[in-house]
Amino acid sequence: MPLSSCKAIIVSQYGGPEVLEYTDVDVPTPAPGEVQIRHGAIGLNFIDVYMRTGLYPLPQLPSGIGLEGAGEVISVGDGVDSVKAGDRVAYAAPPPGAYAEIRNIAAERVVKLPDGISERTAAAMMLQGLTAQYLLRQTYRVKSGDVILMHAAAGGVGLLVCQWAKHLGATVIGTAGSEAKAELARAHGCNHAILYTQENFKDRVLDLTDGRGVNVVYDSIGKDTFMDSLDSLRKLGTMVSFGNASGPVPAFEPALLAQKGSLFFTRPSLFDYAETHEALTHMADELISLVTAGILKIEAQQDYPLSEAAQAHTDLEARKTTGSTVLLP
Repeated sequence: MPLSSCKAIIVSQYGGPEVLEYTDVDVPTPAPGEVQIRHGAIGLNFIDVYMRTGLYPLPQLPSGIGLEGAGEVISVGDGVDSVKAGDRVAYAAPPPGAYAEIRNIAAERVVKLPDGISERTAAAMMLQGLTAQYLLRQTYRVKSGDVILMHAAAGGVGLLVCQWAKHLGATVIGTAGSEAKAELARAHGCNHAILYTQENFKDRVLDLTDGRGVNVVYDSIGKDTFMDSLDSLRKLGTMVSFGNASGPVPAFEPALLAQKGSLFFTRPSLFDYAETHEALTHMADELISLVTAGILKIEAQQDYPLSEAAQAHTDLEARKTTGSTVLLP
């Protein structure tokens, strides 16, 4: 039997922001191994757009949406001893359903929050911060002296990557769509911000690196930047394609990577890196320690009421947002 009802966003069909329906839903008691969370804040991410449009199909329709949230545990299911009612927790994990006042999720998917991190900050940092962690510390392990190219440097992941990579001793080249976004990226550790609306980023990267190219490209844009991203790499460089903001990368022959300098190519997913509770905890501990130490500053630049999730999606897709965006129940 349902424990209670709450407001949530439901998707009944794929489409534009207008398919995000703000409605009442029933919340069952948590099953064994689950926790029930009352959200204080919910993270907005581009993967939510992919799920809303059907590019990344939802498990079923109708469905909840959203993968990131933070709040207070209000009850736990049988067998849960890692957290208890009253604990403050955060998560960035499937299944979708974060766009809700209250939700249930597996206890192994949540991490406890220290006193120094608010729920709003946690909801702005978990998915994007864990993404930055695996990009910089696992997919390609950035080291002092490396030169990296970060697309969408003023976005949520971008600002964290700029700060973290600078802390690791790398030179950071970033792309941005406006001077205001370029300045924001510079303020967060980006050494060279390229306005892709005014100059070809590949040419500028090669100029900045004396023709050598960068060690690694982190590209969440996809189709529009793919070929020039490859051409921005030095020999034996690594192309990390982790998003499709402009559409999926077109098919290509593997021989292309050899022609351009024996390049490495990968298409990673956060949820593979954080598949186990042990891996998730390790990643989150590193992220939280850097935030607590002030090395990473979390920029929750926009707040929207949960009821205005459609407007938040509209603004995100129109590139009107910078940093992280949170939805407030």
